[in-house]
Amino acid sequence: MASTLPDHPHSSPDLSPQAAAPQAAAPPAAVPHTAAPHAAAPHTAAPPQLERNGRVEVHGIDHIPETERRGRARELFSVWAAANVNYLNLVVGGALVLTGLSLPQAFAVVVVGNLFWLGTGLLAVSGPAAGAPSEVITRAMYGVRGNRANNPVTGWMISVCYFALNLAAAAVAAFSLVERAGLTPTTPIKVTIVIAIVVVTLTISVYGHAVIVRLYLPITLALAAAFAVVGYAIVRHADFGWTQPEPLGGGRLWAAVLAGVTLIASGPLSYTTSADFSRYLPATTSPRAVLGWTALGGFVPSVLVGGLGVLGATAVDMTDPQAALQRILPGWFNPVFLLSLVVGTIAVNALTAYSAGLALQAVGIRIRRTLSVLVDGAVAVSLTLYALLVSNFLDTVSNVLQLTVVLLGPSTAIYAVDILLRRNRYDGHALGDESPGSPFWYRAGVNPARQPAPLVRIRRGVATHRRRPGRPEGARPRADRRDHRRHAPAAKPPGPGSGRRAVR
Repeated sequence: MASTLPDHPHSSPDLSPQAAAPQAAAPPAAVPHTAAPHAAAPHTAAPPQLERNGRVEVHGIDHIPETERRGRARELFSVWAAANVNYLNLVVGGALVLTGLSLPQAFAVVVVGNLFWLGTGLLAVSGPAAGAPSEVITRAMYGVRGNRANNPVTGWMISVCYFALNLAAAAVAAFSLVERAGLTPTTPIKVTIVIAIVVVTLTISVYGHAVIVRLYLPITLALAAAFAVVGYAIVRHADFGWTQPEPLGGGRLWAAVLAGVTLIASGPLSYTTSADFSRYLPATTSPRAVLGWTALGGFVPSVLVGGLGVLGATAVDMTDPQAALQRILPGWFNPVFLLSLVVGTIAVNALTAYSAGLALQAVGIRIRRTLSVLVDGAVAVSLTLYALLVSNFLDTVSNVLQLTVVLLGPSTAIYAVDILLRRNRYDGHALGDESPGSPFWYRAGVNPARQPAPLVRIRRGVATHRRRPGRPEGARPRADRRDHRRHAPAAKPPGPGSGRRAVR
């Protein structure tokens, strides 16, 4: 989709390494051939143009030309920080103490779980290299058709679930604001509030990348100021000598620790789409800078806010943190606190809706990004109303976070290993080719070496169920063994532990 924005006065030719040198289509172990980038097809479209602040972003999953790239890696810090100074991190931090962990154990879990932001940063480095979003880059791992099966689960479904989860948290805070104004939040009022929050959120998502980058620095500063007041109140009332009435030990302790790390890690693991927000950076941007600023933007606020949640559990009842915290906050600040919860949720959901819109396009549905974002919002509103009016909110939180780790853990690992094996060399033009002639078509559009993790689990379950009696588990029929030899790559993967077996 060609841009229709005015030409940028400082446009320059594409001098990136990706444009100057051929790129491998895939690691030698996964594909029987390599391909150089396609020759640029002649076209009569308008010359590359720069997206400007205040205009709706015209790009979707298409390649971003080098002449439209701009910005610096440090801008990523505020993008991720604004999304993580939020109520959910506070709730999860308090939940760790409720599971039976002591204060030192809970703080350690918060730090260890948030180290997974390094993985989010690693995935982000592929954005400037390819000039494409994560939802397209994963074609290199799964194939064009395989990626269409992967994105509905690990891209779209998870994003919409998180959108609904965060929206429910924002709505609860907004309901409290309405009560303070003297109104009773009846069901029609609740529905209206949810829709109003969604409208603001989707407006940011529809305007897109440039608006997100521009808005998120002041949002980060405003949220940091609000949570500093919350932190001061919590520290004043916290009991630093608090201990669990019945300390955990042995297997129960390890179970609680692993469950806690899983809950915390679900946050960074949910952002397998981090390249969506780095793809507008110039191809020459330092990968270390992209990794570092992305990881810091998520890690620092998540640890600080999660730590406040841990301390808050010693001062108030964290089974209902919103109401409990208002009892220790200054009276004048309570409306500000509630408003900050709503703003923080809007910030994280704008990113989520943006990525969900790209995921819907990458599935193969011919739809404009702006319309796909609106579809995501409609689905999320339905899920949110269910979570608020039918289901228990904390149960919903737990279920979504557990689902995230099960589905996205393997997908994140495959993505990260692919980046390392390729040394972050991606041909963005070739990734945009969905035809059978694409170097990422592999075998019938699917890379058999790296099938989407959810599909692998389903296939293995079916294979185990249908296995003939008497055949050892894992044994391959003779015909399958012949087929495996026929399609096996001729060359071995470079270095020990790399290649197909490492990815699997």
